[in-house]
Amino acid sequence: MVRWAVPAAVLTMALGLSADVGAASRKPDPVVTAVQSLDRNARWTVTRRLDLAFPTHHPQGLARVGDRLYLSSVEVTEPPVRYPAPVDGYDRSPGKGRGHLFELDLSGRLLRQITLGEGTMYHPGGIDFDGRDLWVPVAEYRPNSRSIVYRVDPRSLRASEAFRFKDHVGGVVRDRRTGHVHGVSWGSRRLFEWTERGAPLRRGPNESHYIDYQDCAAAGPGKAVCTGLTEYPVATGGRFDLGGIAVVDLRTGAVGHEVPVTALSPNGHVVTRNPVHLEADGGTLRMWAAPDDGEEPGGTRLLVLETVLPRG
Repeated sequence: MVRWAVPAAVLTMALGLSADVGAASRKPDPVVTAVQSLDRNARWTVTRRLDLAFPTHHPQGLARVGDRLYLSSVEVTEPPVRYPAPVDGYDRSPGKGRGHLFELDLSGRLLRQITLGEGTMYHPGGIDFDGRDLWVPVAEYRPNSRSIVYRVDPRSLRASEAFRFKDHVGGVVRDRRTGHVHGVSWGSRRLFEWTERGAPLRRGPNESHYIDYQDCAAAGPGKAVCTGLTEYPVATGGRFDLGGIAVVDLRTGAVGHEVPVTALSPNGHVVTRNPVHLEADGGTLRMWAAPDDGEEPGGTRLLVLETVLPRG
């Protein structure tokens, strides 16, 4: 039997959402407040490194529920191949693979796992916990494709299909204020909004071009905090990864605050490359991140980083 040690704040949110999503507190979310206090001088320090001793593949989304972490990941068994010219509107083949959702304890130990997806839809994206369920999108591994959005009960780890959508959904969050589900496309260049059953409400361009969002989480009513990166080529070869964090207004898609992140993983990736979970703890903002893939040297390490928040 799994023991659930749920912090009071998380339990309160869960009970409040079960009774009435719209009754969520309108107080400023501590993570939003913390991110908004940061500037380009923020320094991130690694406080823990947790080796994940199981095949992690290519991690995508991360969420915390009490003393459990949930990590989505894509296992690619046949990589997509680019076409010389578009075929049926696609720029590449779908490839083959499996979508995973792992349950870990806070030491990084694997407790349970399930597979998600159907046919060529095997690529999980960024995930969110709404106080009751985990929301996990699984898409084809190519732009302008197809997706299934799942709800997963973290107690039973039982998945149920919430809805399907004709585009690549790379990450979802659920707005505590309205109960609506929000998503991002391939590269987060389009923003979506649906009812919880998948009825489309809004679709529009992402007006921010600073970073592509890799993982987002709802943070207080009407807002989300998103992390990701943009890759830039350098003259000597290779690339420069610029990471970042953004506070996004879910109603309009507007960015309220953005801050760069340049801390690197053991394999030289910016730490916001893959999944990220953020927590505010007094005068500290804590980041859980899994930037390295399982096939890279040393495998995936779950990094815990902290930055001290400015005073005043």
